[in-house]
Amino acid sequence: MLHILSRSPFTMDINALLRCVKAGDELLLIQDGVIAALAGSRPLELLLAAPIPLFALHEDLEARGLTAQISTKIDAVSYNHFVRLTVKHERQITW
Repeated sequence: MLHILSRSPFTMDINALLRCVKAGDELLLIQDGVIAALAGSRPLELLLAAPIPLFALHEDLEARGLTAQISTKIDAVSYNHFVRLTVKHERQITW
């Protein structure tokens, strides 16, 4: 399943998201969700403990001026990669 986090991790129940993920899932951070990719942040620590790969939409990082501040453990991806993730995962949930 593809999990898409579009809201700030400070305005949603990130623990609920983490209870729903399992091995084989992937998480894409978009819109204000890219805030969760900030190096050293508590939301990032929680997400990195999950057994899933994490991605952040590059265009949304740039739009918020966060490109240089994200963790090196997060892969910044293009819209093309976003589309590939949606094709790969038949099931998706947006948080």
